[in-house]
Amino acid sequence: MKRRNFLRSGALVGGALAATTTGAFATEKKTAAKGTPFQLNYAPHFGMFANNAGKDLEDQVQFMSDQGFRSMEDNGMKGRSLEDQKRIARRMEKLDMVMGVFVAHKIYWDEPSLTSGDQEKRDEFLAAIKESVEVAKRVNAKWMTVVPGFVDLRQEMGYQTAHVVESLKQACDILEPHNLTMVLEPLNYMNHPGLFLTKSSQAYAVCKAVDSPSCKILYDIYHQQITEGNLIPNIDASWDEIAYFQIGDNPGRKEPTTGEINYKNVFKHIHGRGYKDVLGMEHGNFNKGADGEMAVIKAYRESDSF
Repeated sequence: MKRRNFLRSGALVGGALAATTTGAFATEKKTAAKGTPFQLNYAPHFGMFANNAGKDLEDQVQFMSDQGFRSMEDNGMKGRSLEDQKRIARRMEKLDMVMGVFVAHKIYWDEPSLTSGDQEKRDEFLAAIKESVEVAKRVNAKWMTVVPGFVDLRQEMGYQTAHVVESLKQACDILEPHNLTMVLEPLNYMNHPGLFLTKSSQAYAVCKAVDSPSCKILYDIYHQQITEGNLIPNIDASWDEIAYFQIGDNPGRKEPTTGEINYKNVFKHIHGRGYKDVLGMEHGNFNKGADGEMAVIKAYRESDSF
């Protein structure tokens, strides 16, 4: 073959290869653009994007929506002023956003409460649930977080469980007429030593005992990675009692891609099971400032591109 023909032939082959390669890359799933809704319904919280959005709460909600988030959660919603609750709800309704969890009651981090069977503590808890019903109505929330509190070292675990179940049953009597759901959050023993509820299997057993649509599990992926690992099988095992997820990578409790959890696989599995409700972004930002906030959004785009 003459050199001219050889070079021409090589160019044609190279061109065809380049076209084929380009076509192959074109078929790969691309990361969605800014503002495109995510496949799963992730919920940021106030302060997460304050450097980009500003301090005003409504502006922060607007920024979340502009970035493609369809929900927002706020643990401290119950403690906000009546006016703030109303204006947040108005802005979220205008943007067609869903309100995620808020904390429903005082959590006892270092002394027994619901585990003790003490009637005063139970009455305090039930009064808080009644108050939370009104907050939920005001902000269009469906879920509220409940943490049964500290263990009672003077009682066997079986008695403590019975006390907790009874309190939750009475709370369900308050919640069921309003179609509201308290979600029980098992917390890890390293960050929160001494708490009663730690594992998904334990929360599952409690929910089965309460036997109400108003008592379900908040499966916090960060906490359960520390406590028990084996995330996807444990999610599957407790699936019919899970009503809400929360997110955080480990170690550090920052956004996905910053730790050891393969969030793309976890999200893909949750999505594949048909989950449509909220996944709260209950974590900090790995990097500070406006750039760190945008890195959080990028991490979710990457983890959501399955």
